[in-house]
Amino acid sequence: MDIIAGLQNKDNNEAYQLLLLLEQRSAESDELYGCLTDFIGLLKGKSAFVQVRGFRLACAQARWDTEGRLAQNLDALFSMLYAAKPTAVRQCLTALQNVLRWRPELAGKIEAGLDEIDLGRYKDTMRPLIEKDIQALRGRGHT
Repeated sequence: MDIIAGLQNKDNNEAYQLLLLLEQRSAESDELYGCLTDFIGLLKGKSAFVQVRGFRLACAQARWDTEGRLAQNLDALFSMLYAAKPTAVRQCLTALQNVLRWRPELAGKIEAGLDEIDLGRYKDTMRPLIEKDIQALRGRGHT
């Protein structure tokens, strides 16, 4: 099966199930680390769903990223933090927890990226949730 095509499946339920499976496999082994560039490439997808899947899977490779490829692509990843869809931003902020867990040396760069998020663009119902996600990341970076 072509993983990247599966992640772009128009059937969002099938693509989401594949995402969950790939995240689980990524937690267990480095077998998908070779796809990191492809996952980052999904950030250019037309669908926010596809973009978030790429972001989450890129972050899921943090444990295996001994080559510093995530650090080299942080700007591309951060572009998702400035996305219009607050639910997408929240998923990305959650995925960054994995990066901080395995690559604490990136904490400063991640915090700088968080500083660039314009919270004023979100509705009052979502802003506090995003703020909470940001604070959770900031607290994680100092442990």
